[in-house]
Amino acid sequence: MHPNGHAALVTGGGSGLGRAIARRLAALGAKVAILDVNSDAARSVAAEIGGVGIACDVTSPDGTAKALAEARARHGAARILVNCAGIGPARRIVGRDGPQPLDGFAKVISVNLIGTFNSMRLAAADMLTLAPLEDGERGVIVSTASVAAYEGQIGQAAYAASKGGVVSLTLPAAREFAQFGIRVMAVAPGLFSTPMVEGLPREVQDSLAGAIPFPKMLGRPEQYADLVLHIIENRYLNGEVIRLDGAIRMAPR
Repeated sequence: MHPNGHAALVTGGGSGLGRAIARRLAALGAKVAILDVNSDAARSVAAEIGGVGIACDVTSPDGTAKALAEARARHGAARILVNCAGIGPARRIVGRDGPQPLDGFAKVISVNLIGTFNSMRLAAADMLTLAPLEDGERGVIVSTASVAAYEGQIGQAAYAASKGGVVSLTLPAAREFAQFGIRVMAVAPGLFSTPMVEGLPREVQDSLAGAIPFPKMLGRPEQYADLVLHIIENRYLNGEVIRLDGAIRMAPR
């Protein structure tokens, strides 16, 4: 579907990849609601693009339902959901101070995987109420995985497990929603210039970029937005995870 005139939800839209796709959708005429745990960031991006910014913790069932209800009241039920909310702390399973605290692992799973599922289930329930478009499509859901789902590095056990869950969630969700005309896809980005990476020293960023076969550069959020937009518009894409990584295959460290 073309985004023009349709309501869209972007979780984690206050920065990085989420902000990039929120901007792109708005530029193409979508009515964008930005859901982010950082309410100031959500409202700042919303003011820039003419959307609505809503504070939302995707791990909270009631909080997320309330955020979607607010977006629905403003724009109507969304046909587009892009899941970008996520965290990526690095920690060894067993470090110098002993085993990793279990609550740290659980938090990453809660935000990255359960948060993705939470937003998906609530948005899909709204999509089911919409009349199908001329091509039979009611909506499209795009989640954000990571190449760490396939080649998690040392210290990325929690992050890799959470993103592996997002990968595994994509096909069964697509199969379940197919009868309703709702597509489900995911993107697995490689090394991107996001706030998480931009906080590293310049020499570290250059080293990361040098490890990418081609092009030797950190991915730009706009390139992620390009791919997500194509997924939204190309209705033959369904049930798949697309790597966006310059052919990198992550080393153990």
